[in-house]
Amino acid sequence: MKLIENIASELGISRDDFIPYGAYKAKLSLSAIKKERRGKLVVVTGITPTPAGEGKTTTVVGLAQAMGKMKKNVVATLREPSLGPIFGIKGGGTGGGASKVEPEDEVNIHFTGDAHAVGSAHNLLVALTDNVAQRNKIKGFSSQGVTIRRVTDVEERSLRSVLTGLGGKANAPLRETGFDIVTASEVMAILALSSSLEDLRERL
Repeated sequence: MKLIENIASELGISRDDFIPYGAYKAKLSLSAIKKERRGKLVVVTGITPTPAGEGKTTTVVGLAQAMGKMKKNVVATLREPSLGPIFGIKGGGTGGGASKVEPEDEVNIHFTGDAHAVGSAHNLLVALTDNVAQRNKIKGFSSQGVTIRRVTDVEERSLRSVLTGLGGKANAPLRETGFDIVTASEVMAILALSSSLEDLRERL
C-alpha cells in the first residue's frame, strides 16, 4: 500500500490540508474542502448487488482504477461502512476482488471514528429531548409527540422496537420507540447537507 502522504502529494493536496490517522488513512481539513477544484462528477447508485456481490462500492472502485490506468486524476468518494452488515451475511463495505479499498479491516471497523461520533451526537440529542419532556421544560411538549429514535451501528434486531421509561416516574417518559442504523440517522443527513461548521450548528 502507498503511504497516505504520497497519495495526497499525487493529488496535489498539501501537508497542511490533511490530518493523518496512521500511515494509510487521513481526514481532509475543511480548508482543503473549501478550495475550488474543477472536475467532473460521476455518481454511481443502485438498489441491490449482482449475484456475485458486485455492488456500488465495487463498481466505483473499479471505475476509479480504470480511469487511473488512463492517467486521469481520479478520486473515489465512499461513505464509511456500517458495522451491522460487516458482521452479517453481507460482509464488509470496501468492495471485493481486485477492486477494493485498503486497509480493508481498518476501513470496515471504525475507520476514523466519524460514524461513532455521529451516533453519539444523535443519541445525545434524543436523550436531551426525553429529558425536556420528562422535566416539563417546554409547556405543552409531550413525549408522545417525539418520533426521533436512537441509533446503533450493530445489527441488533431486538432493538428495532423497544419500550423506554420503564421503572417508575424517575426514569425517562414511557414511550414506544426503537433504534435505527447510524448511517440513516437525522444527524448524519444534516451533516451531509451542511456547508460549514456554522451551518451544521444552525441545522442541529
